[in-house]
Amino acid sequence: MATAYFDWSDYAPREFTGGAVTVGNFDGVHRGHQALVAEARQHAESVRGPVVVVTFDPPPHQVLHPGSERPPLTTLPQRAELLHAIGADHVVVLRTSPALLALSPEAFFEDVIVRQLGAKALVEGYDFRFGRGRTGTNETLQTMCADAGLKFTAIPQYSVGGEPVSSSRVRAALVSGDVSRAAELLNRPYRIVGTVVTGAQRGRTIGFPTANLDNVLTVLPGNGVFAVRATVDGVTHPAAANIGPNPTFGEDARKIEVHLIGFTGDLYGREMSVEFVARLRETKPFKGVGELTEQLKRDITRAQDVLSAEKVRAES
Repeated sequence: MATAYFDWSDYAPREFTGGAVTVGNFDGVHRGHQALVAEARQHAESVRGPVVVVTFDPPPHQVLHPGSERPPLTTLPQRAELLHAIGADHVVVLRTSPALLALSPEAFFEDVIVRQLGAKALVEGYDFRFGRGRTGTNETLQTMCADAGLKFTAIPQYSVGGEPVSSSRVRAALVSGDVSRAAELLNRPYRIVGTVVTGAQRGRTIGFPTANLDNVLTVLPGNGVFAVRATVDGVTHPAAANIGPNPTFGEDARKIEVHLIGFTGDLYGREMSVEFVARLRETKPFKGVGELTEQLKRDITRAQDVLSAEKVRAES
């Protein structure tokens, strides 16, 4: 398996060619994306070639609309890792440039799908658009693929619980703090990665030391207290996390604080990943340290119960 960066005018190595291709942003690698890769796998087996997923860096909308940047659901390395995990043999990252975005649908198909990747099959979602001004459609692709002798499949919209799955719906669930719904749409708990930095160290004084995370490059869930799993140096710990301000101490700054249950040690400067399993409660002020401490005890007990129950479900 490999991940490679190409310009649209490059030629891909032989191992990237002759397979089933699917093109898109794939932010989040949610259940709809997983269905695309699964369909591409079936086509790849029939044409005896690799599954090749093509994505873009940066996202095209950021090049077309400067200043529209916003945190993604997954960084590019995370996205590639997830795509490989669900069946992609190779991930192609096309460098997004004005020249690439200026290609007509016909030119994109000929230069990228046919010449660069030598595709034998193409799989896209029901609403796929491509080429200059997003004027290319699945109907366009159907004709182009037929003329070029490629198999083409457009898969229908994927739904969970009657709700269509999309990156925007995952984002909306996260921003509202509904990490359980986000996990349903993703088919896995949502995960962030950050670096442990020095905080106010107030947690130590009340018996609940926390790791303060910084340099998180992806979407943060909405404010609240969550049952999470925290992984540092390859070891996963049950944990409780707070996202938001600390109104009890008059702090308005939004922070990410993670308490690793039963852990003692120095984590400063370490990378930590945090998987969000469930939201326990909203962030709220307390009358004092004593009331806050009692609530933190209840939060940790509930987090342990939630994580234990989730582990049992996963193993059954």
